[in-house]
Amino acid sequence: MALPVVAIIGRPNVGKSSLLNSLSGQMISIVDPTAGVTRDRISTVLEYNERYFELVDTGGYGIVDSDALETHVENQIFQAISKANLVLFVVDIREGITPLDTKIAQLLRKSDLTVMPVANKADSPKQLSLAGEFVRLGFGEPICISAKNMVNRAELLERIDDALDHLPREKPAPTVMKIAIVGKRNAGKSTFINAVVGEERVIVSEVPGTTRDAVDVLFEKDGKQYLIIDTAGVRKVGKMAHDVEYYGYTRALRSIRRADVVLFMMDATTPVSQVDKKLGHLVRDEFKPCILIVNKWDLAKDVAASDDYADYLDKVLIGLRHAPIAFTTAKDAKNIQSVLDIATELFKQSGTKVSTGRLNKAVQKITEERAGGRSKGGGFPKIYYATQVSTRPVSVLLFVNKPALFDETYQRFFISRLGELLGLEEVPIRLLLRQRTEKT
Repeated sequence: MALPVVAIIGRPNVGKSSLLNSLSGQMISIVDPTAGVTRDRISTVLEYNERYFELVDTGGYGIVDSDALETHVENQIFQAISKANLVLFVVDIREGITPLDTKIAQLLRKSDLTVMPVANKADSPKQLSLAGEFVRLGFGEPICISAKNMVNRAELLERIDDALDHLPREKPAPTVMKIAIVGKRNAGKSTFINAVVGEERVIVSEVPGTTRDAVDVLFEKDGKQYLIIDTAGVRKVGKMAHDVEYYGYTRALRSIRRADVVLFMMDATTPVSQVDKKLGHLVRDEFKPCILIVNKWDLAKDVAASDDYADYLDKVLIGLRHAPIAFTTAKDAKNIQSVLDIATELFKQSGTKVSTGRLNKAVQKITEERAGGRSKGGGFPKIYYATQVSTRPVSVLLFVNKPALFDETYQRFFISRLGELLGLEEVPIRLLLRQRTEKT
């Protein structure tokens, strides 16, 4: 059974994103004085008093968007309302009822659902007397809160719990795998997400930088729950126009760290850029299983063949040679299912536990094939023993005579061969070196 949905609705700049962050206890939605920062539906699962529910932040109703995306934003709001069991109708207690508040109230009265008015920005006890005005909106007296200062947070959660009391208290199905999709602007990430879930879950537009937040989207495949994270398109830090772009960039980085598998999307119609290379380094440095997705493949008229493009990526994206490559056309949902199948396989590989005996047999074979590192006047590198210390990423600890003798070239060779011998050639392996004196 799906979790109850609580949607946060209101006009621009009443504090909807601050409210989501306050109730969740995390900085999930971007909060900025600029009106209209939130465009997509931003959601998170909360638990209160053994009640689990999905809390959904939406864009401001009636926004005048700088990129003319008003219709897209309103469509996301309408979808949130249609799926909601409870609406938190947020108003600004300092400004009183505005024409937009009245319009939203009329919209909500057309929906057969429970509406809870929430008067935000009640930062002073003197403002509480102002709340009575909002009874005229037709939903009773609002609860006064200050999302910014956490005022009445517990009481609001208690009221939400009471409003959902007629629904069963069920735990959500465990998330099997978290997938983050990253890439530069206009690579097709949001189109890919919508193809995965089969609906317009995130806004798709030709306008660069449409997605600003990291958007968590739950979906089901083969009876199992998955989470896919859409992220803001990345561009050079020096070219970021405002704080909102920077916040989106930092959330993209955080999404890489959260993910079990990263889908690194590139536009087949443009050369690999410095931004792509930087993202590649970030994925590599976090030791994340990764699929290189070459999107818009149907438009790549100047590329001779997929093999040629794979060779090209191998040369320009250093450190991701192990990553499988998928060629997609997200707008037509082409090869989407195969990407999900590959992601599942990578997740499985990254969780592999190798027995110590099998691991040391592989290490012995590698050392017989090639002497490691270089001598620096302190003898030659030797490996005494190997053991796996963790999974995701697969991490192997080598006890050696001198770690300094194992240069980067040898370590890359060692990891590549180890992956081949253990059947882990498509996921990163983290190598740890520890000095141990050879026993005599």
